[in-house]
Amino acid sequence: MKTTDAIWMCLPEGMDELFEMVRFERTDQAYDIWLDEKKKLSDEDFRNPNIVARGYTEYVTVQDYPMRGRPVYLHMRKNKWWDKETNRIFSYNLELPNEEGTRLSAEFVAFLKDEGGDDITVD
Repeated sequence: MKTTDAIWMCLPEGMDELFEMVRFERTDQAYDIWLDEKKKLSDEDFRNPNIVARGYTEYVTVQDYPMRGRPVYLHMRKNKWWDKETNRIFSYNLELPNEEGTRLSAEFVAFLKDEGGDDITVD
């Protein structure tokens, strides 16, 4: 089994459908996992030629449940999308595919539900 497969097994179910792991670091103090949202448009936006990728939000660090006596820090960022027609940048509200029975911290849920991006207009 690959290291990344083992790490995904320790994270909430369905995370691997939403994110790709870009880095993992184990220190004497903690486990740090960097996750980037996969580039996937909604069905509606997929058909809209005015929606294009515009990079990522800044990383948000969320402390997940400890593993092997060490804290686990998830450094996550979402995609930013640009609607050329309205000139707005946005991010999607994310939901884990199988969140029933999954224990998530309030901070983690807030990150998934934040539709933020930067909610700005492009000059």
